[in-house]
Amino acid sequence: MTSTLPGYFISFEGIDGAGKSTHIDSFCKLMKERFPSREVVLTREPGGTPLGEQLRSLLLDAPMNLETEALLMFAARREHIAQVIEPALLAGKVVISDRFTDASFAYQGGGRGLSISKLNDLEKWVQGRPDGSILQPNLTILFDLPGEIAEARRSKVRAPDKFEKMNLDFFDKVRQEYLRRANENPQRFHLVDATKTPDAIWSELEAIQIHL
Repeated sequence: MTSTLPGYFISFEGIDGAGKSTHIDSFCKLMKERFPSREVVLTREPGGTPLGEQLRSLLLDAPMNLETEALLMFAARREHIAQVIEPALLAGKVVISDRFTDASFAYQGGGRGLSISKLNDLEKWVQGRPDGSILQPNLTILFDLPGEIAEARRSKVRAPDKFEKMNLDFFDKVRQEYLRRANENPQRFHLVDATKTPDAIWSELEAIQIHL
């Protein structure tokens, strides 16, 4: 059972290089214009809190055991939920997060091969609410892109973190796990063909119907 809170929760997802970061700030501005009576909170994972940002620097650069990596991701997420996401949703705000739990399934599960059942257990524990529901986004916008195109895009930007340095096979597995999650939750996911031009993608984002 997915949690129902007064606010509205949107996550942006996709493999590194898919282009989600190109549009998230503009989408946040669009939500502010469309819903002027609602405060819009833009955040990210891993991160979003002082502790989460410290963990982010470790997670993106320090080598570590796979299970340690997953546990730290969910530890950062627990703090993020407790300090930022849940209070904002309870106050009726719109929360837009650059990545959420689908990223853990895609990267630690699909890419790195951690047991999906372990990730399911962590998801229930970290995102469980007192009413028995599980906190999930109302809408997840997934930028879907073949790994080889994403790889070419990544090579043109900043110095890569440890995930961005991974090979094409890793990102193909990440992509497939994202698509598995989307197929299991079609009511939550909006799939964007990220091979399209930025203008075409933005037109599609503008057309998404959100009812608060």
